[in-house]
Amino acid sequence: MSVQYFIGIDLGTTNSVVAYLPADSEDATEPKILPIPQLVAAGTKESLNGLASFLYIGEKNESGSGTYDLDWAKKRNFAVGELARRNAAEVPQRIVGGAKSWLAHHGVDRHDKILPYNAPDEVAKVSPVTATRLYLEHLIAAWNSAMPDAPLEDQEVVLTVPASFDASARELTHEAAIAAGLPAQLVLLEEPQAAVYAWLADQGDRWRRKLSVGSQLLVCDVGGGTTDLTLVGVSEDAGNLFLERLAVGNHLLVGGDNMDLALAYEMASQFAEAGNDLDPWQSVSLWHACRAAKERLLGEKPPKKHSISVLGRGSKLVGGTISHDLKKQQAIDLLLAGFFPECKLTDRPAQHRASGFQEMGLPFESEAAITRHVAAFLSDQSGSGKGAVQPTHVLFNGGVFRSALLRSRMKEVIAKWFKQEPTELSRTRDDLDVAVARGAAYYGWSKHRGAIRIRGGTARSYYVGIESAGLAVPGTQRPLHALCVVPFGMEEGTEQDVPADEIGLVVGEPAQFRFFGSSTRKQDKPGDVLRRWSESDLQETDSLEATLTVDDVPDQPLMPVRFQSRVTELGMFELWCVSAESEQRWKLEFSVREET
Repeated sequence: MSVQYFIGIDLGTTNSVVAYLPADSEDATEPKILPIPQLVAAGTKESLNGLASFLYIGEKNESGSGTYDLDWAKKRNFAVGELARRNAAEVPQRIVGGAKSWLAHHGVDRHDKILPYNAPDEVAKVSPVTATRLYLEHLIAAWNSAMPDAPLEDQEVVLTVPASFDASARELTHEAAIAAGLPAQLVLLEEPQAAVYAWLADQGDRWRRKLSVGSQLLVCDVGGGTTDLTLVGVSEDAGNLFLERLAVGNHLLVGGDNMDLALAYEMASQFAEAGNDLDPWQSVSLWHACRAAKERLLGEKPPKKHSISVLGRGSKLVGGTISHDLKKQQAIDLLLAGFFPECKLTDRPAQHRASGFQEMGLPFESEAAITRHVAAFLSDQSGSGKGAVQPTHVLFNGGVFRSALLRSRMKEVIAKWFKQEPTELSRTRDDLDVAVARGAAYYGWSKHRGAIRIRGGTARSYYVGIESAGLAVPGTQRPLHALCVVPFGMEEGTEQDVPADEIGLVVGEPAQFRFFGSSTRKQDKPGDVLRRWSESDLQETDSLEATLTVDDVPDQPLMPVRFQSRVTELGMFELWCVSAESEQRWKLEFSVREET
């Protein structure tokens, strides 16, 4: 069956969106948004433009009640979407949130049943991969319900991932997508690139009049839970302009949710001063109320104040509410000072440590100031260690930047760094919440129409750890060298031999294989060896523990091999070890453990 639609799925940290374009469409400027049926309260369904990326896990006896039934799913004791988000106030221990960020967290096994994190033993748990699969299954069911004559598995699907996702996080996302029922030929696209494609779809051929050779475009994407930074350059090839992704930032766990929480802390002190000490249930409710207040006070034609109400819980307040006003200027001052403060280009995100002991969990940023994270990103991309890359243009994305005030503040800070304000690339419609999905759908369409494409390749260079030879010293491990096996920008669907001396591969017994990545070392080539490096240069990704089998038992303890690297069409990294003595080859993959 021929493809009927190009579908873009924004699998967001806090909200997921589906956009689509008919395959025979001649006008790609208006990708449509699929309404997603979901529960908003027990037994109450609504169709919304997005699916809240939250999972509520009920008790076992709830499965037969029909409370969480949908047209395509009966007798469940869990719910995905808006109901789960709202239940965070009532039963936070039963709510899974941030599953997408857990996929990128190397400190845990993403196949283990660990979510909701630190929930009581009586709460059933799921893995980050399973939670992701459940979100995607809901989106697939919503599509198939709305488009019964065009099953999603028969369409061309583009699924977005953060630019900061490394090879293992991409592999885990792909695994969850295939398990959910997405087509095997789906494409993974970086979210900031999707935001650029949404702008390109909106502009048509006009984009060439707004960007020129040498333009440096900063894509600043601040959503509910994360911040994603990408730098895109404009070059010329045979007289034609083309776009190239030059750099990506780290996966920063700071965003609109932090801002809502900051406002909630501010309001909690006002409640306390009035003699209303909020319990944990009310505090979560206050957090959600502050989200709505933020959007109102920082939106168009805002009021001078917004009333924040919380349901009463005391004996004299049951059934009633307690309310206080959050003033517009009060909210603006708090958010600008905390999240968009003026700073120097040489400033770096601070590491605030309240104690030498910390709870395990997601590696949330201790620095909330987004302007400092942007300063660090631009400085890290200079390559020489001096100065910083100056963006000539900026494209904002994510729900936080619906606020013109916050967009303006970010531009003002950049202008003070470089004595020139970057030009904002705006779209004809205010769709920052759905732009990534729309851009993904447009990307699928553009692949078949020969429209403008962003060149990129891998967003990181990759290295494998090689244990050096030498005399044994008690209590000391031999030094580890890092061999570059994938250069920055290696194109998808390509492979290459790694020029290096033969390496001894441990076979026939358990062994650990260590991998590293870098988003800043763009000069390294396959075969280059780093004998010393800093944590800012290389970051360790997932190490693998595996036993590689051999066809014949070798006479020597190590099997001499050479490396071949491959980057798949999905942008995932494979390392092949090719025997120098036989025809045998071994592929090292990031996902080696099966989910149980």
